[in-house]
Amino acid sequence: MRFEQTVDVLFQGDSITDTGRNRADAYSLGHGYAARIAGKLGHDLAEAGPVFLNRGISGNRVSDLYARWNEDAIYLYPKRLSILIGVNDAWRIVNGLPEGAGDRFESSYRHLLEITKEYLPDTGLILMEPFILNCGATEERWEEWQSLVGAYQAVVKQLAEESGALFVPLQKSFNEAAKRAQATFWTADGVHPTAAGHELISRVWIETVQNSPLALRP
Repeated sequence: MRFEQTVDVLFQGDSITDTGRNRADAYSLGHGYAARIAGKLGHDLAEAGPVFLNRGISGNRVSDLYARWNEDAIYLYPKRLSILIGVNDAWRIVNGLPEGAGDRFESSYRHLLEITKEYLPDTGLILMEPFILNCGATEERWEEWQSLVGAYQAVVKQLAEESGALFVPLQKSFNEAAKRAQATFWTADGVHPTAAGHELISRVWIETVQNSPLALRP
């Protein structure tokens, strides 16, 4: 049994992807980058009628994705699966919370991709780079945040290479954007994007995906 429609793109992740989507509406995209991508590509490719779904959940870590993967990924059988995850794994470690006692980001992410490729062998994988800026929640322990998230960025890039996934780089674009306007213009707290930050993400995603074999076509 599969979802009733062909899903062209499934967005997965934490609050950066969730962005207040309506859980009662299976097609609700929230108000962030997922909605912007769907709006732009949906408009440009209207004749093809692409379907976009958002299953991001605020607060999720990689292990949380794995726990709900059957119903929120495999059952939906998407043509393309886009994942942005990592900041909550880092958050719990930096802040010394019990959930961060062991850093399982790489092992959990690797296992998630293995399961995905086993059950969704024809699905195109899109791995988005986790990112931060130096303000708000990250400012006090910036060096620790930078070191940990930097390591996660390297992990995601390596996993993309190993699994044949498309890698969407975001940190460089945020760094460059922070030269144009202060960090809080792009992320409210160093982690969660503002409207401008979500627009940045959507533009990088579209440019990367639409110039790859995973591009959505008319």
